[in-house]
Amino acid sequence: MALGTDWVLQWTALAAQAAHEHRVELIELDRAIGDGDHGENLDRGFTEVEKQLESATVSDPAQVFRTIATTLISKVGGASGPLLGTAYLRMSSSAKEQLEPGDLAAMIEAASQGIQMRGKATEGEKTMVDAWAPAARAAAAAAASGADCLGVLEAASKAATDGAENTRPMVATKGRASYLGERSAGHLDPGAVSSSYILEAAVRAAL
Repeated sequence: MALGTDWVLQWTALAAQAAHEHRVELIELDRAIGDGDHGENLDRGFTEVEKQLESATVSDPAQVFRTIATTLISKVGGASGPLLGTAYLRMSSSAKEQLEPGDLAAMIEAASQGIQMRGKATEGEKTMVDAWAPAARAAAAAAASGADCLGVLEAASKAATDGAENTRPMVATKGRASYLGERSAGHLDPGAVSSSYILEAAVRAAL
């Protein structure tokens, strides 16, 4: 069964809920290798997203994603606002009114590419790319193997969760964490972790 606007709105609500529930955890993760504001910024940004969507007239997934993108870019401080905003903007460009498994895979790939382009980052640099890039590959593989929409999202979510965990031993070479050099090893990247929560919310919205 294809997914549409209702799914995107539910995904957004659950992502906002996750940002709020994991706010302190993300603050602590960011405090270890960054400036400690990732959890606060993300929670504030998604709270504002929900407010904007309450008053906005949205009739298709692309409009929802555009609203999310512009809100996150304007309301979330640090690097995560522009990066996640770009991800949602790219998803809006590839989103269809009814999303089939292949469409979902293409959308996640577009988000991943947008983040890499905006952040000038690649995998292995201890950033949110380390969650999104494997998620995009896993979604594409699942769609190609005949998985349904839920299967594609589950594959992406698991890959993002594993990707976030894989940032623990990495030495950061991009962003604020790179200032720590070798001392950044042993910590999870907060952007990768929050990205895994966002993609997990996509799964829960499709159940």
